[in-house]
Amino acid sequence: MTLADTQSTDLHSHINGDKGETGAAVKLIFTVLVLLVAWGVSIFKWGVPGLYIPAVAFTPLMYLLLITIARG
Repeated sequence: MTLADTQSTDLHSHINGDKGETGAAVKLIFTVLVLLVAWGVSIFKWGVPGLYIPAVAFTPLMYLLLITIARG
């Protein structure tokens, strides 16, 4: 194989990869982490009500999520 026979490769796309999926995953993990930290701060600040009030507030959201999953 000579220098003239080498294949041209797009190094920029190869090095960077697919940032779309990685960026979305990082944002999702960061959001979940921030929500958990906020919940922990509320438990530290208000005690037991800080533990159960956010859980009760998210109950309708969980119902909708479970219904959506069950329906397919």
